[in-house]
Amino acid sequence: MRRVVITGMAGFSPIGNDWSAISARLQNMQTGIQRIDAWDKYTELNTRLGAPVEDFVMPAHYKRKDLRSMGRVAQLAVRSSELALEDARLLGDDILSSGEVGVAYGSSAGDTDAIADFGNMLLNHTSDGLNANSYIKMMSHTAPVNIGIYFGLRGRVLTTSSACTSGSQAIGYAYEAIKYGHQTIMVAGGCEALCATEAAVFDTLYATSIKNDTPELTPRPFDKQRDGLVIGEGGCTLILEELDHALARNAFIYAELVGFGTNSDGRHVTQPSAITMEKAIRLALACANINADEIGYISAHGTATDRGDVAESTATAAVFGKNTPISSFKSFTGHTLGACGALESWVAIQMMRENWFHATANLDEIDPACGDLDYIMHESRQIETDVIMSNNFAFGGINTSLIFKRWT
Repeated sequence: MRRVVITGMAGFSPIGNDWSAISARLQNMQTGIQRIDAWDKYTELNTRLGAPVEDFVMPAHYKRKDLRSMGRVAQLAVRSSELALEDARLLGDDILSSGEVGVAYGSSAGDTDAIADFGNMLLNHTSDGLNANSYIKMMSHTAPVNIGIYFGLRGRVLTTSSACTSGSQAIGYAYEAIKYGHQTIMVAGGCEALCATEAAVFDTLYATSIKNDTPELTPRPFDKQRDGLVIGEGGCTLILEELDHALARNAFIYAELVGFGTNSDGRHVTQPSAITMEKAIRLALACANINADEIGYISAHGTATDRGDVAESTATAAVFGKNTPISSFKSFTGHTLGACGALESWVAIQMMRENWFHATANLDEIDPACGDLDYIMHESRQIETDVIMSNNFAFGGINTSLIFKRWT
């Protein structure tokens, strides 16, 4: 079994597009939630809240030929991967085309503008607006395919289009690809582009926040007064690398990935199960061969939905009791769907390196129905720990748990 380390990280989020900006927003308890006035035209949509990535523009070195197959989803993925490869000092390295480097990447869906063009064909019986790249932008594997083509990767391609676990499953499967000797390096992560259709998915379930006039007060994960989630967008890439290869080239190592657990509820599409969530957490602990009391911080899925918060916190409490600090990054960014698992891993690793962890924004009164946990509230907390966990749970009952260890 080979060891796997993180040698590059980069991403785009609703609270910043580099760690310095994100860190400042987290410590100042400043969220990225906004009222999206453009959604007023959707008269039956209850929520008007979203969390966009600001100041995202593809650089001039991306030519028209490069961009023609990329919608915003793929652009977030490819640019994040470029920055992460640069961070890992692998950009332009011959190993990228050797077959030793693969990609594992996911999003809930492809580019919704392209999906709309196909919808126009079905509704209005015309192919006006469609072109040779429409499907490439729309397809669920648009992110990993565009990453592979742009960087000339010839290893395996793993597509993890599994809604809210797309990013975390990608990281987990990339870890396994290296651990079991199939690849030396993996480009792994997740992405999502903000769209009213994604808000509508949760709106129909009465699961969106409708605090439309006070965006700074929502979402409120685990809070008694929460009224639902907010949709966000983003993209994030982690470069996973086999330890000996990283050491041989004197790579900077952010952390070691030591555990991954994933399973499914096998019960209901939208009603989560605390029993199998707990099992996924325990699978990750077993994979890492560590005890629960060694985990010093938990990055929660924490969407601010009633059923999700209660099930997740109950499962977490069953494993950890009230001994482990926990907080939700989504309280700042909204639910970035396919991107959240990668973004939350990136942020948690950086905080572990700096010995502090952010609070959950807007968590003022813990819902008594939630599990009895050590929720970080009101302000960030200084914590020194060598091991952290990041959990995500998705529609379809897909559960994931990742464990990262400090590199010294």
